[in-house]
Amino acid sequence: MRTKAIAVTTVAVAALALSGCAAGGGSGASSSGPKGNITLTFLTFETPNLTAKYWDDAIARASAQVPGVTIKKLVAPSADRAGYAKQLAASGQLPDIMIAVSPNGFAQAGQLAPWTDAELSDFISPHSNPIGGKIYQLPYDTQPTPLVYYNKSDFAAVGIAAPPKTYQDLLDDSAKLKAKGVNPFVVGGGGKDTWADMYPLIGAVATDTYKQDPDFLAQKAAGTKSFKDPAFVKAAQKVSDLAKDGYIDTAGLSRSYADDEQAFRDNKGAMYPMGSWFAASADAKPPSFDVGVFAWPSDDGSLVVPAYTGGGMSVSSKAPDVALAKKWALAFMLDKTSLDASVKTDGSIIALKDYTPPTGMGPVYTETLNLYQQAVKQNAIVNAFSIETGDGSLPAGVPDKAASGVADLIDGKKSADQFASFLDDEWAKASQ
Repeated sequence: MRTKAIAVTTVAVAALALSGCAAGGGSGASSSGPKGNITLTFLTFETPNLTAKYWDDAIARASAQVPGVTIKKLVAPSADRAGYAKQLAASGQLPDIMIAVSPNGFAQAGQLAPWTDAELSDFISPHSNPIGGKIYQLPYDTQPTPLVYYNKSDFAAVGIAAPPKTYQDLLDDSAKLKAKGVNPFVVGGGGKDTWADMYPLIGAVATDTYKQDPDFLAQKAAGTKSFKDPAFVKAAQKVSDLAKDGYIDTAGLSRSYADDEQAFRDNKGAMYPMGSWFAASADAKPPSFDVGVFAWPSDDGSLVVPAYTGGGMSVSSKAPDVALAKKWALAFMLDKTSLDASVKTDGSIIALKDYTPPTGMGPVYTETLNLYQQAVKQNAIVNAFSIETGDGSLPAGVPDKAASGVADLIDGKKSADQFASFLDDEWAKASQ
């Protein structure tokens, strides 16, 4: 689930007339709350993996554990869930509970209730993505973003015996594929899904910037780094060169996220850089070819995996009963049935102590999980650029600007240096 931005169903205009979610609807500090039933609004999203039924069933299970709560489900109308939440907040209607919405901006404005260490005791990484030293989003799910999923048949057909280990191997393999008329990379980014073009850059930033300088964005925020830093420009140049060499089909930038995945399934490209959630889709509905997975290669062949741990519930500081809202959110997040469903339908890597995935998971998920666990053992996990939340992340709105800039980088409208300057400028505007 994300963090990852995926096209979602449209919410009715009438949903703006929310009941029980006005920012001034309660004291926000009550531990007992009003007598009787309390209605709490819950902002979520729907995808082909996480359907309305998935959410309705999970809501029902959590509500059964927390008597006295009625949940009014809201579905974000677009991939920009944070933007939608901000619209609601501006009209005094910030949802009482939100999932997979970046807390950036909301937390600094005092609109969210922080989680305590006691409330976070079941989580493997309880202090992921702090804002001012406090945690405002439950860190329940880890998503390697991206990994590279690939068509094993395409690789075998052009004589590639194993996935690339070094970045030069990746370039060599891309050249072999192209020479045989196979498009090397499937990359999308059309319509509202501009974020889908980011994955080659996220991979390159992980290997060329974050590997050596894991606190790069924190230094940028402190004014000691710039996106014109050679290590960042090098990463951007790699993406530009992949497109210039014909390894990324620029026509794919018009494809939506769903069409992007379908293009890979339809064998319109051999490699598909995407978040780990694709593993569930590949296992649930296998393509006509076997799917493998590898990490975006580094120059020296050392393993680097960008990943994000978070994605869980945030609670409004002005909910009618903050304590009850938190209790419901934890009941939802810790429910084994819901967690297993998330693993099966969305490829989640659950970041909870003592959790084990359901038996019988498919080969692509198993390979994805093994690769992630290998990276953990090698201390090879870094942040996923543009997906971070908390201190040292991109200012609100800049990830969307970055996605539009990557489109220009891929189609040749911006050089790597110009892209770096563009990000510096957008950061400055967002920070004013």
